[in-house]
Amino acid sequence: MFKTLHPNIRARILIQFLSKVVGSMIFPFMAVYFTNELNSGIAGILVTVNVIIQFIAGIYGGHLTDLFGRRQLMIAGEALKSVAYLGMLLANSPMLHSVWLTFLMMLVVSVAQGMINPAADAMLIDVSTVENRAFMYSISYWVNNLSVLIGVMVGGWFFQSHLFLLLIALFLLSLLTTALTVRLLSETLAKQKRTVGNVGITAVFKSYQKVMHDHRFLLFTLGGIALMTVEYQRNNFVSVRLAEELKHLTVNLGALGELSLDGVRILSLLTAVNTSMIILFTGPIAKWVTGQAQRRIMYIGFLLFSTGYAVTAFSNQLLVLFTATVIFSFGELLYVPTRQTILAEIIDESSRGSYVAFNGIIFQLGKILASLSLMISPAIGKYGMAALIVTMGILAILLTNTSLTLKKAPSAEKLTDL
Repeated sequence: MFKTLHPNIRARILIQFLSKVVGSMIFPFMAVYFTNELNSGIAGILVTVNVIIQFIAGIYGGHLTDLFGRRQLMIAGEALKSVAYLGMLLANSPMLHSVWLTFLMMLVVSVAQGMINPAADAMLIDVSTVENRAFMYSISYWVNNLSVLIGVMVGGWFFQSHLFLLLIALFLLSLLTTALTVRLLSETLAKQKRTVGNVGITAVFKSYQKVMHDHRFLLFTLGGIALMTVEYQRNNFVSVRLAEELKHLTVNLGALGELSLDGVRILSLLTAVNTSMIILFTGPIAKWVTGQAQRRIMYIGFLLFSTGYAVTAFSNQLLVLFTATVIFSFGELLYVPTRQTILAEIIDESSRGSYVAFNGIIFQLGKILASLSLMISPAIGKYGMAALIVTMGILAILLTNTSLTLKKAPSAEKLTDL
């Protein structure tokens, strides 16, 4: 069935895999990089600024893609990323070491991603159909997790000792993805649909007015933000804590010898367990929850997800950490398909593109809140962070439930039985 997908879809999945697999060797560990070079407080500020820039760029990029087309914006973004990766490479080379140039280049990457992501998402919708869209997103989700699994495993082992070599690989792959974008992708926004509109800030806000007046959807989105605040602790507080508290750990493997671990390598193993479970069980779990009481399963998923992450915020026992990872992985498997199903039901079909685009802010604001929590972590400690993570999980349930119990629009009456 993959061969029946539009060539743009197949090309985009390939480009996404190549870009993600190398990027995952580096960017999940940048909070550790800035903490080692500076301190956790400044690291939290830098990560927060970076996420805010990407959020603003994404909102603006969504507006620009309807003005100038998908392909043009994606090519510009890929080319800009190549320039930024070259800058990061030089900033961490034997000739130069500059944490601030590295940070500046990260900001450029964020701007580039803000151009690429909405254009790519819009292009996928342009060339997919109702019949193959679910399959397309399933393949994309699976490939994304596989690339993260490979990237984080390699990065966890080599990030701190071979960062320069990883950056070389990242730069070379970025040149390849830029070339593939130019060669394989065709424009999907019809010329007659392009508008010579205002590229100013006012025009951007106008396109989101309808969404901002849908209080039910906004509450649902706030619940998603609370949940993503939990998820992005892995690349913020959890990664920094493990790197600081577990510097030298030797595991006896019996006849196989001994395995030397540190916090970053442990994080990569935990991420590998999580991603492997997602890859193996997404299909069966999604099939099982179909026809079930969606809201109840979603809330159970929220609880398991936040509880598992809370344990990783304070425990240093390997068995406990891996058990907690299995728990939050099952929570993720439960809430992802159910939340997506409910989301599809509550959005206004006449403005589906705007609603889906706006829902994307849960990831960016989740990253911002997670990075802010890294800044306050020295004050509240790891047990305080664990309590904060559980609180965010409960808040996600309360906000989502409040949203779904508000008066429904006529088109959403079928949610009653979810």
